[in-house]
Amino acid sequence: MGMKFERVADGHYQLNVNGYVCPHPQIYTKKALEKLKSGDVLELLFDNPSSGESIIAMIDNDGNQFVQQEQDGGQFTWRIQKA
Repeated sequence: MGMKFERVADGHYQLNVNGYVCPHPQIYTKKALEKLKSGDVLELLFDNPSSGESIIAMIDNDGNQFVQQEQDGGQFTWRIQKA
C-alpha cells in the first residue's frame, strides 16, 4: 500500500505510511504537518517501530503535541496536534 494523506473531517487529517521504512515515515509526517493549520490534528498510521523515535524527536523539536498514542501489535496510531 502506498502513502495516503487525506482530510477525514474539519481539522482532522490522516496519514497512512504503513509499509514504509526510515526515513520515509518521518519525511511524510513532516510534509503533512506543514500542510495543516495550528490546532489541526494529524492521525498517523505506521508499522515501522524504528520510525517512532525519529518522529517523536521531530514532533518535540517542532513544538507539536501528541494527543494520543496507540499500538495494536505492529500497528501504531498516533494523533498529533499542530502547534
